[in-house]
Amino acid sequence: MSLKASELKVGDSFEASLVEDLKRTQIVMYAGASGDYNPVHTDEVFVTKAAGYPTVFAHGMLSMGMTGRLVTDYVGDGRLTKYGVRFVSQVWPGDSLTGKATVKAVRSEGGEHFVDLDVVTTNQDGTPVVTGYATARLDP
Repeated sequence: MSLKASELKVGDSFEASLVEDLKRTQIVMYAGASGDYNPVHTDEVFVTKAAGYPTVFAHGMLSMGMTGRLVTDYVGDGRLTKYGVRFVSQVWPGDSLTGKATVKAVRSEGGEHFVDLDVVTTNQDGTPVVTGYATARLDP
């Protein structure tokens, strides 16, 4: 089932839980999958002593990926044409994240239909950790 342009209006939104109680194991697994072993994500001693953070924190790209999954869950696989984000706050072990995509515009271009979305992912305190945009092709 695909999202249809005729079924959407500006202001419609889709929200979902992305992760509850993010585990250090998930952060380390992402480091292995991505090849990004920056010590701020994996080395407790380095991050507390040398970098001055209270503990390790998640990769921005992990948060971006979880947010992207929210978008594709909403619009369907293979439909995303643009996606970009800003990392606005760190994601810590123990955080629970919720993502929300809100319809900014529904439009036609060159005979195709598109939806423009604003996206935001917040932590359990309501603090935005990722903000961004997405555009996806739609069925009429």
